[in-house]
Amino acid sequence: MKSPAILLVEDEPGIVDFVRRGLQAEGFAVETEMNGIEGERRALDDSFDLLVLDLMLPGRGGLEILASLRQAKPGMPVIVLTARGEIEDRVVGLDAGAVDYLVKPFSLAELAARVRVQLRLAKQATTGTLRSGDIEVNLLTRQVHRAGEDVRLSTTEFELLVYLLRHSGRVLSREQILSAVWGYEHDPATNIVDVYIGYLRRKLNLPDDPAPIYTVRAVGYRLGDGA
Repeated sequence: MKSPAILLVEDEPGIVDFVRRGLQAEGFAVETEMNGIEGERRALDDSFDLLVLDLMLPGRGGLEILASLRQAKPGMPVIVLTARGEIEDRVVGLDAGAVDYLVKPFSLAELAARVRVQLRLAKQATTGTLRSGDIEVNLLTRQVHRAGEDVRLSTTEFELLVYLLRHSGRVLSREQILSAVWGYEHDPATNIVDVYIGYLRRKLNLPDDPAPIYTVRAVGYRLGDGA
C-alpha cells in the first residue's frame, strides 16, 4: 500500500528535520521545501495528499500559497504551522483555506494525529454530501446547513459533525469519538468530547428545535432518531 505523500514547506531547518523524521516514522512519505516560491510550485504542480505549511516564509508567504491552492486544488488539506498564536491569526489562516492549525512549539504526536484525521476526511470527501434530517454537510466546500441556515463551525466541530453524520442513528462511545476525531487512544482524564458536543449543539440549535444530538447515559452520543 502506497504511503500518503506529504509536502512540508518550512524555513527553519530544525523544525524541518524534526517533522520529516517524525512523520516518516509514522509511515508517511515526506518531501520538504524551505522557501515559499518553490513550496508553492511543488504544491501546485506535484501530487501530494496533504500540505504542512508555515505562514512566515521567504519568497512567498503562507497566506498567498493558501490563496493559490484554494483556487487550483480546493480539496487538498493544508495544516498550518506558525509561531503566531493569536486567535485573529488562526482565524485568518483557517478562512484562507487551511483545515487545521498548530502553534509552535507543538507535539509531533499531535501533528501526526491531525494529519491522519485530515487524510481520512479528504478521502471521504469524494462522496460529496452528507445529510441527516435537516442537517446537510458538503464535504468538499466544508459548508454546513441546518434547515437551510448556514452554520459556521471550527475545524474540530466540523470533523465531529461529519463523524456523527457518517454514523447517524448509531450510539457512539466517547472513546470511539475521541479516537476518530482527535486521533487519540482512550484517555479517561479528558472531557474534550463532551465539551465539543456542547459547542456543536449550541451552533446547531434552532430557536424552537434543539440540535438532534442525544446523550446516551453511561455510553456516549447519538445523532438523530429521536431522544
